[in-house]
Amino acid sequence: IPKVFVTFAGSNLFTGLMNDKFIIPLNGLAVGKNEFFWHAGKEFFDGFENDEILDADLQIEVLVEKSGRYIGVDCDVTGKVTVECDRCLDDLVIPVEFEGVAKAVYEGNEEGDEEYDIIYFSPEDEMIVLDEYLYESILLCLPTQKVHADISDCNPAMLEKFSIVSQEEFDNITAQQ
Repeated sequence: IPKVFVTFAGSNLFTGLMNDKFIIPLNGLAVGKNEFFWHAGKEFFDGFENDEILDADLQIEVLVEKSGRYIGVDCDVTGKVTVECDRCLDDLVIPVEFEGVAKAVYEGNEEGDEEYDIIYFSPEDEMIVLDEYLYESILLCLPTQKVHADISDCNPAMLEKFSIVSQEEFDNITAQQ
């Protein structure tokens, strides 16, 4: 699905952290396109008790389109997170790019739509909280094996401590991969 962010005359623009809770207020949300911008740092991941993310610098742009009972949510996340290299335990910076397209749907109104992620909320809700959706989406962007792309970027002293084969045997193993 191609994604184009366009700001129309009369669109609403929200900036700030909104208490770092990534909240879309439903009461007073104008019909049409509404933009939200947030920053997510390490504190965001700490809120989920995630100790694997050592640092983060993520820019989050959310475009919410409201039309009657339809609420579309387009999310763009760009930036980087720092994790521990699985091979040498040094810091490893991983770029993050995520584009998500979701529909906010009232609970009980389950619509089978494979084209969108679904964010459920109840009719009594005054807001849509995106923190869990964003958290899970960001984690899914990370590789399963978090290692430096080039082994020469790994900490040689730590590699030596973990070495259970000779360098020649290791070179043969990595050459076969």
